[in-house]
Amino acid sequence: MQTVDLKHAYRLLNHGPTVLVGSAHAGRSNVMAAAWAMPLDFDTPKVAVVIDKSTLTRELIDASGVLSLCVPTVAMKDRVMAAGGMSGKNHPDKLNRCKISTQAAPQTGAPLVDGSIAQMECRVLPATAHVAGPHDLILAEVVGAWADARVFSQGRWHFEQAPPELRSLHHVAGGHFYAIGEAVQALPVANA
Repeated sequence: MQTVDLKHAYRLLNHGPTVLVGSAHAGRSNVMAAAWAMPLDFDTPKVAVVIDKSTLTRELIDASGVLSLCVPTVAMKDRVMAAGGMSGKNHPDKLNRCKISTQAAPQTGAPLVDGSIAQMECRVLPATAHVAGPHDLILAEVVGAWADARVFSQGRWHFEQAPPELRSLHHVAGGHFYAIGEAVQALPVANA
């Protein structure tokens, strides 16, 4: 993994991948899959992710004020499905059952999922209090970001040059995913 300039951190989510949301508090860790995550700003980098208030992940985030967002690969699809379909509340050994290994993020201690092609550690923004209750929307500032140099360099993704198993997953519903496709170059817009 290489360090990503925070001014480019929003680009780690800009292509709309499924993410693994990590949380930890008081010696307990959890990782869940989420399809509704997006960048909000790039200077200071901010993200939004929808996390239901009934989940262990949400409880741990509310208690700690931190979270991680990790972008899994096609090679991780079975672990993503397992993490999304198993509750950490009911299975304290969920990470072992799902074969997910993590490392603690350096600034926040939030779990970063090994094998991901992008990892971000985040601190929950105070504004979250106004939207998290009624909308389950968590707003956070990215305080650290890393990406796999095989697919992200010079501030952008390069999936077309990587093996297919390193492509990101995109959940469309009912356990159905797509892998990101080939690059398409559009013509620049002329100034009007």
